[in-house]
Amino acid sequence: MTLDTLQTTPKPKALMCWSGGKDSAMALHRAKASFEVVCLLTTLNADFGRISMHGVREELLDAQASAIGLPLLKVWVRAGSNEEYEQQMSDGLEKAKALGVTHVVFGDIFLQDLREYRERQLAKVGLTAVFPLWQSDTAVLIRSFVAEGFATVTCCINDGYLDDSWAGRDIDAAFIADLPTHVDPCGENGEYHTYCYAGPIYSQPIAITRGEVIYRPLPTPMPINTPTQNDDKDQYVCVSQVETKGFWFCDLLPA
Repeated sequence: MTLDTLQTTPKPKALMCWSGGKDSAMALHRAKASFEVVCLLTTLNADFGRISMHGVREELLDAQASAIGLPLLKVWVRAGSNEEYEQQMSDGLEKAKALGVTHVVFGDIFLQDLREYRERQLAKVGLTAVFPLWQSDTAVLIRSFVAEGFATVTCCINDGYLDDSWAGRDIDAAFIADLPTHVDPCGENGEYHTYCYAGPIYSQPIAITRGEVIYRPLPTPMPINTPTQNDDKDQYVCVSQVETKGFWFCDLLPA
């Protein structure tokens, strides 16, 4: 293979599984070096019109896609069975395949069970998972995120790890320094979730304001070391490391 051939070989097409948070943003930034990312895919709660788990409004998700300059596939789910979620995801992935997508990019860092679950699900539709941040040192990664010019705000806080004062905070040097030692710097155990509103992947920052901080209790507290889903080979089992009674959400609004 000649140098000219290498320079003209097209990159494989990829879909970015986009949560709207900092890890997705960093993973997308890194994936662009090796893949032609052709679209984003995000799951939203059909009852509330918000990004699943993060609680971010659909219009702010749309603003991210516009600033990134990529089309957005929306997968709508309701609270219910894991089978419904997997079917909706499968339908979305099939649409991506029609665009020539062969790979799907995720922002996961070190949850091995979650990686294996994603790989099993993608194998069913003939796609390959990519994890640009895998096994990164999260203390180094969070500092790199800030140093590279990304800006993000916490939108969801797990009350088993942090209190409501952390909801709506920007991730900066002070945030990193204030984190308790039992909290992963990137929130990889579900300690917190974020909304990324600026950075090198965006054509322009997204203007936001912080609205009300709301507490949403779980119907039943999630005890330590208790699976949140059925223990089945085709279902990812998320085991809580703390007792979680609910989550604090900061309602982010377009400025």
